[in-house]
Amino acid sequence: MNLFKRLFSGSAPASADWQPLQRSAAEEQTRQQWVARQVYLNWMGPYFKAYHYQKAGLPNGQFRVELARDAARPGAVFLYDPSIGPGNFRHLFDFIRDRILALGYHLGASSQRTLHHEQYTETTQKHFLKPQPQDCTATGRCNQRFGNITVDLVSINGQPGFLRLLSNPFADAIFTPAHSFDELMEAVFNMPEAPPEVQQLIGKYARR
Repeated sequence: MNLFKRLFSGSAPASADWQPLQRSAAEEQTRQQWVARQVYLNWMGPYFKAYHYQKAGLPNGQFRVELARDAARPGAVFLYDPSIGPGNFRHLFDFIRDRILALGYHLGASSQRTLHHEQYTETTQKHFLKPQPQDCTATGRCNQRFGNITVDLVSINGQPGFLRLLSNPFADAIFTPAHSFDELMEAVFNMPEAPPEVQQLIGKYARR
């Protein structure tokens, strides 16, 4: 539990070096096929439902979601389930990035780092997304949308642990008021249920 709390908070030694996150051509080709076949429908809607169940304090037996504890940086953690498979979870991580880009964001950086602790190895892949800087109103106030957004994929000893989605709204008066995290979840995760033929594709991409 202490390990989970530390990972959840995103804290890490300041000396950790971030490196550029790159996908191979084969990985990208597989991801594009995964998107075209809408395999993401198996998890986007269910995680969206689990998020709202967690907010309401209700049990949800399919997938687990935890809420961020920092009021200044609203967010959620989507815990990995073995039924998903590492390949699908990695594609889901990149798919969430693409959904945010479609909301009027640009990718500030994609990076990764590996920390070697005494009893385990922690690897974090991160997408950092920023609102478009030229998106400003006639009054001169720039549209911050949801503020800066980070999406993390955290793995322990090479196995997926969770996805973490955090927004960091700006308080400066030069920006428009930020939309809520609930609205971000609605825009990114609210999708229809996967039809049977899409459910059957889970195993195909579980390890890819």
